[in-house]
Amino acid sequence: MADTAASQLPAVPSPGLPAAPGSNPLSRKLNKILETRLDNDKEMLEALKALSTFFVENSLRTRRNLRGDIERRSLAINEEFVHIFKQVKEELESINEDVQAMSSCCEDMSSRLKAAKEQTQDLIVKTTKLQAENQRLEMKAQVADAFIAKFQLTPDEMNLLRGTKDEPITEDFFKALGRVKQIHDDVKILLRTNQQRAGLEIMEQMALLQETSYERLYRWTQNECRTLTQESCDISPVLTQAMEALKDRPVLYKYTLDEFGTARRSAVVRGFIDALTRGGLGGTPRPIEMHSHDPLRYIGDMLAWLHQATASEKEHLEAMLKLVTIEGVEENIQEVVGHITEGVCRPLKVRIEQVIVAEPGAVLLYKISNLLKFYHHTISGIVGNSAATLLTTVEEMHLLSKKIFFNSLSLHASKLMDKVELPPPDLGPSSALNQTLNLLREVLASHDSSVVPLDARQADFVQVLSCVLDPLLQMCTMSASNLGTADMATFMVNSLYMMRTTLALFEFTDKRLEMLQFQIEAHLDTLINEQASYVLTRAGLSYIYNSVQQHKPEQGPLSSLPNMDSVSLKVAMAQFDRYLSAPDSLLMAQLNFLLSATVKEQIIKQSTELVCRAYSELYAAVMDPSNEYKDPETILHRSPHQVQALLS
Repeated sequence: MADTAASQLPAVPSPGLPAAPGSNPLSRKLNKILETRLDNDKEMLEALKALSTFFVENSLRTRRNLRGDIERRSLAINEEFVHIFKQVKEELESINEDVQAMSSCCEDMSSRLKAAKEQTQDLIVKTTKLQAENQRLEMKAQVADAFIAKFQLTPDEMNLLRGTKDEPITEDFFKALGRVKQIHDDVKILLRTNQQRAGLEIMEQMALLQETSYERLYRWTQNECRTLTQESCDISPVLTQAMEALKDRPVLYKYTLDEFGTARRSAVVRGFIDALTRGGLGGTPRPIEMHSHDPLRYIGDMLAWLHQATASEKEHLEAMLKLVTIEGVEENIQEVVGHITEGVCRPLKVRIEQVIVAEPGAVLLYKISNLLKFYHHTISGIVGNSAATLLTTVEEMHLLSKKIFFNSLSLHASKLMDKVELPPPDLGPSSALNQTLNLLREVLASHDSSVVPLDARQADFVQVLSCVLDPLLQMCTMSASNLGTADMATFMVNSLYMMRTTLALFEFTDKRLEMLQFQIEAHLDTLINEQASYVLTRAGLSYIYNSVQQHKPEQGPLSSLPNMDSVSLKVAMAQFDRYLSAPDSLLMAQLNFLLSATVKEQIIKQSTELVCRAYSELYAAVMDPSNEYKDPETILHRSPHQVQALLS
């Protein structure tokens, strides 16, 4: 716009002066305007921006009227500003009037308050004193309330603790009792202050209240225990809490346990008699006495019932004393269980004695003994050794049955020795041996199937084997004493083999098996020697072999001895050749009576080795030049290796 205005203005030179480019004012203004940088002139930019809001048409007329428009616009703005500030002035004058009114009102109130203060000064002082006294009294009341709340019971708590005889015990009773204990402990603080008299009075009051409460609690617990006479015993939570509270009074605690034990003892005895004679509800299970014809089941059912009852009674006591934390609770439980189960000992002992004394047989007695031993171990594992009477009764019955069992075995053994049978014609085990081994087998089988602890079973095993096997061995020895060597050895091998076969099926018999094996081997050596002698005799080599063994160099050459010449040897070798062609033809008849084929083969094998050894010695003697046999190869045409090959 400035450029346009400059271009439209004509250059008017000053009159009388030459036109110099640098001295023309208009030119200087134009140059100044042109040199101005509008980017850095913020005021110019703001002015132009304001101008653009009303200068919308760029014409000659509008440019000429521009100054007037700006002045008129400035005047309008000032008039508007004056009008607005006039309103502000009027508002400020109104506020000033209000402030003046408020100031006069406050001065009036201040004067009136000052006058009132002067008039009520005494009242304010009295009020302040009364407020301070009130605060002091409120503090004392709070302290008194706190003291009463801490060291006194509420009326409801007092009624709960003192209660009537027939009033039941509830959980609120134990809360009140715990409160009494807490007060009794807390009041000791007062004894360390200046309030010792109050502390002593409160302590005495709480002590009397405690004794009254414990007495009432004991009477109620005693009555509760007396009602627990049914076979199924339900321990209530309140009774459990009562026992936990009574632990602080050891005498009352002990009396309560005794009362519980007495009640449960009568219940257990009655239940045991009912189980023996009446059975369960509706006849199921049947009465135990119905099985008295079966001693093992009869005794087993009685002991099983007692085992279950003992475990149940222990569970009842554990439930009743589960909150008691003093030492010796486990001992208390075991002691009471022992007292409870003591009542059934007499009827149990009488019935078991009747069965044992009737002597139902050695095997059954042994099973009964093991059964009693098992239940003794099981029940002692539940109640320890405190149930002394019951465990003693079971142990006595175990020892009685064990004693009669071994008496029965000893009687059986003495009968064997009183009447010794002769060996049968087949040299096999005698009927007495078979019967005794069958008895031993049944005893050991019942022993293996028993649930008695391992160490006790092993000790019994040794005693049983000693009681049976030693008389058996003695009987067999006496029975075979009149037999020949081979017959006696065969009979003993068969008898020992039967014993060994019987024992091999059971545990804890290793030592006995080893001993029997040694005896068998001793008799086997006898049979091996007898078989070798039998072969040498039948084969014609017995005399020749004996001559070779007994020959001494000072007797001269072997061929010079009677019946040791070449001709006699050839005759004997011919007979020996017939044996080599059929070795099985020269077997002792006793070998066919052996029960074990393995033993028979062992005898044949080892006796054959002895024959081969004898032939080797004979062969060496004949081949020896000092014995002066001519052409010894024609006498003994087989070497020892060939003979051994033929007999193997």
